[in-house]
Amino acid sequence: MLAKFGPGGNCEKFYNEGNKSSLQIPAWVKGKGLSAYEYECGKGIKISEDSAKILGENAKAEGITLSVHAPYFISLSSTEAEKREKSVKYILDTLAVADTMKAGRVVVHSGSCSKITRKAALELAVDTVSKALRAADEAGLGHINICPETMGKVKQLGTIEEVCAICSLDERLIPTVDFGHVNSMTLGGLKNIEDYERIFDVIKNKLGSEREKNFHIHYSRIEFTNAGEKKHRTYSETEYGPEFEPIAEIIAKRGLCPTIICESRGTQTEDSVLLMKAYMEKRKIYV
Repeated sequence: MLAKFGPGGNCEKFYNEGNKSSLQIPAWVKGKGLSAYEYECGKGIKISEDSAKILGENAKAEGITLSVHAPYFISLSSTEAEKREKSVKYILDTLAVADTMKAGRVVVHSGSCSKITRKAALELAVDTVSKALRAADEAGLGHINICPETMGKVKQLGTIEEVCAICSLDERLIPTVDFGHVNSMTLGGLKNIEDYERIFDVIKNKLGSEREKNFHIHYSRIEFTNAGEKKHRTYSETEYGPEFEPIAEIIAKRGLCPTIICESRGTQTEDSVLLMKAYMEKRKIYV
């Protein structure tokens, strides 16, 4: 099986070419040779049930694999019980939208640890995700994968080890590795292929080969400061890291088939095509 590539949200070119609705995105993305799309609910769930259903039907017709990004204001590790309870509801609401779209994955931000230790934050996040899983099962939404994401700011919860610790709760939990976030949180720590391979190895060792094979990836070049992530950049802005070539090589060499969502700033679809081409070149070497 091949890795799947696609954009997170709609790029500027999509609208510049006269498109007006995300309902048109599956055909447009398919026309670029891509096979995945992540619908963004980062600022809240604003799509209607009818539109979500149509989007899902359009994606199925075009062979596009859908995922959904849950609201950014979810905090799995908040010290306030009320906020954690609301986070469970936001996850459940996103799962419901994903179910209507027939999307198989919901990406969730891990939270913060600025006021407490990382260990305490992780314990709270594990408890919140446990409650979200129970709520999902009770609502008949347990078939959709929740995908905790690695984070980009130094004071956020979400190293690869922390994300895998959360995912170890249940085999339905799939890690989302945002390589730009990892590079930003480590202040440029992704330098050589061994740095990248360590991430894949952590997933395999903590969660097993099946989840390593099929995990979720976010990629973009990201500008960072001493506090971590600052701003997403485009693939052409090569002064910012991380590089995609090592990711492509490891995926091809190990025969993995993750879903790779590009989150470049405004050029996510065009850049998805470039990432796919880089992967296909590497795959020629190892297949």
